[in-house]
Amino acid sequence: MWPALKHSDVQDVSLFLSITFYVWHIAVGAISIESPQKSLTRSVQDHVFFSVDVTCLGIPTIQWTFMSGVVSRGIGIWKPGVFTNVTVDYRDRVHTYSNGSMGLANLRLQDAGYYVVTVTDASGSSKDAGFVLKVNEILYEDLHYLSVSIVVLGVLAGILLLSMWLTEKAYRHLKAQRRKQQMPENDETELQHL
Repeated sequence: MWPALKHSDVQDVSLFLSITFYVWHIAVGAISIESPQKSLTRSVQDHVFFSVDVTCLGIPTIQWTFMSGVVSRGIGIWKPGVFTNVTVDYRDRVHTYSNGSMGLANLRLQDAGYYVVTVTDASGSSKDAGFVLKVNEILYEDLHYLSVSIVVLGVLAGILLLSMWLTEKAYRHLKAQRRKQQMPENDETELQHL
């Protein structure tokens, strides 16, 4: 048969079950933001994919923000399957995903900085995760500019050398004509006796 339980034992068991249920609820309902890579480096005109996997109770509200120095601006906010609101500055370059990830196309040097994703669950709890994006200039454009500059300078040097050669040739021709004009017209030459 069952042993008789005291009132204090029932309260202890009740308190233990309440705390256990609360901890379980917090653990299951906690917001989780997983990301394989937090620091990204891309080149100008490339695309970047900020990969996250968000889990929480209910449908999360996902908000992305850009920060660099003193500049802080919202990129977009969306609730998967409900609404998507991307700011005008990013509308043509951002692609949103239901797992919280975001793609950013046609990178500019000004896109380098810190990106923060804020996930808010149905109860109003929120959690943030940050990414650092470094944007490099495209090296081959610099090399292209350098090679075009070298070709232009080479052509200019060639034109200068050609004009100097033609000028020298014209000068020798004129000098020869002047000598010819200064010579006497008769073909007699005096021979001197030795």
